[in-house]
Amino acid sequence: MTRLIDISIALDNDTLSDPPFMRPSIGYTTHEASAVDLIASFPGMTVDQLPDRMGWAVETVTLSTHNGTHIDAPWHYHPTMDGGARAIAIDEVPLEWFMQPGVKLDFRHLPDGHVVTPAEIDAELARIGHTLKPLEIVVVNTRAGERYGEADYIHSGCGMGRDATLHLTSFGVRVVGTDGWSWDAPFSHTARRYAETGDASLIWEGHKAGREAGYCQIEKLHNLESLPADGFTVVCFPAKIRNASAGWTRAVAILPD
Repeated sequence: MTRLIDISIALDNDTLSDPPFMRPSIGYTTHEASAVDLIASFPGMTVDQLPDRMGWAVETVTLSTHNGTHIDAPWHYHPTMDGGARAIAIDEVPLEWFMQPGVKLDFRHLPDGHVVTPAEIDAELARIGHTLKPLEIVVVNTRAGERYGEADYIHSGCGMGRDATLHLTSFGVRVVGTDGWSWDAPFSHTARRYAETGDASLIWEGHKAGREAGYCQIEKLHNLESLPADGFTVVCFPAKIRNASAGWTRAVAILPD
């Protein structure tokens, strides 16, 4: 027997999970309202002939590929990856990347905006007694998880910078994830560091590491505090969207019972 843990967020109109300019919009059509649309395909039919005068429920959704729990492809970060090769889009990423043993790094104690270092990754791996293996999926539990749905969600949690990202990919890891809005430190904190230093390389440095080592990242995971440090499998196949920078996923952790 196995146990399934949903580690995805839901798409809805009300939860604060994105900045105002990129929030999704979902229009709900009820069974009653769609009856007229249904009978239009059947000349001569009237609404009265339908069971209980009802059609179907259907939704119309306006959203970005980066709404909800989604997986970023290397194409999102830059046109090239692996030091110059063409970056692959989400429909081109090998499927085997998305069903692998999972490892959770618990960084909830780190302050908002902190940029995790390779040494901090190694210390957490030593704490949980785990040695990373190729293709394992590494998920990062940050303080952002507990702020999901709140106004400060997009500003919460630590982030993974260039050095930390390349440290993970050096083990052969190709899919990583976070319960934060972004794999990198929140933009508001990065903007402050940029204002202080004028160093543009600090902006999106974790994402831009994909230029050197192609990898995918899952953003806006949820419920990571329910997972053990290891011993589970992550299944997170992305939607197949041609030439896209990302695809939505219903990420699930599978634990032995």
